[in-house]
Amino acid sequence: MTLTTKLLSGAAALALSATAVAAEPAIIFDLGGKFDKSFNEAAFGGATRWAEETGGSFREVELQNEAQREQALRRFAEAGSNPIVMAGFAFGGALGDVAGDYPDTSFVIIDMVVDAPNVRSVVFNEHEGSYLVGMLAAMASESDTVGFIGGMDIPLIRKFACGYAQGVKAVSPDATVIANMTGTTPSAWNDPVKGSELTLAQISQGADVVYAAAGGTGVGVLQTAADEEILSVGVDSNQNYLHPGKVLTSMLKRVDNAVFSAFSDGPGLSTGFNIMGLNNDGVGYAVDEFNSDLISAEMTASVEAAKAAIIAGETMVHDYTSDETCPALTF
Repeated sequence: MTLTTKLLSGAAALALSATAVAAEPAIIFDLGGKFDKSFNEAAFGGATRWAEETGGSFREVELQNEAQREQALRRFAEAGSNPIVMAGFAFGGALGDVAGDYPDTSFVIIDMVVDAPNVRSVVFNEHEGSYLVGMLAAMASESDTVGFIGGMDIPLIRKFACGYAQGVKAVSPDATVIANMTGTTPSAWNDPVKGSELTLAQISQGADVVYAAAGGTGVGVLQTAADEEILSVGVDSNQNYLHPGKVLTSMLKRVDNAVFSAFSDGPGLSTGFNIMGLNNDGVGYAVDEFNSDLISAEMTASVEAAKAAIIAGETMVHDYTSDETCPALTF
């Protein structure tokens, strides 16, 4: 079960349940909320799975603004939560300020590296998973033009876009990849209307498959793609079910596994730098009853061969965050 924190008005202080017990794990969701059907929801799924399998309980909070990041961390730490998991890179600054003040508390941050002895930093090889769905997009496209819609324009999201474009070009070197970002502020993660507008603009340029890596904004992308009778690609969580037969696949980013592992390891968990990629099922692509008719055996064989080559080191997918360049896409 979960013991949920509530955000209070006024100073927006975080009140923790008086019935909570020491050393319960806690999770702080990023802006966009735990039911964004994407990144945050994947994190919530991992926490929920841990609670169901162990009978344990955890604390949680959904932030309403940037100012609450440090406050949430301190409140949970002072209340005895351990470990404390943060869903999102934007917690990096706050955690850097807080971790040293609570040396006996274990912190886990996803999508950012914070160098502290009591912090586990979990990052993903999103470019590898995006490469695979890029291949599928190119094989499914009839126009040889595909799209990418990102959330906040940051190197992490360009990493998704760059991997995707490389996968597209591996299948069809002359294909056109249209890339747009939703915005430059955190609100870009939760703007489905803007996601819809960008999708319509890409369709007008010939795109018939659009990949959304935009958190809650992606809900608008997938909805509009379905309405306009083109295919979409989901992200983070398996979003195939949202529009059966219209979502080509979803690039799985196993944030749920990162959270489940952190909660399972408990206080005193191993810290340091953790990478989740194709080689340890940290990323992948989804095939289920909702999209199996869209992906042929030949498509699957090609993608699985590419996956094996990436894991073996025979195919190198360029990581945009390594030098902020992309051989297959110009931003």
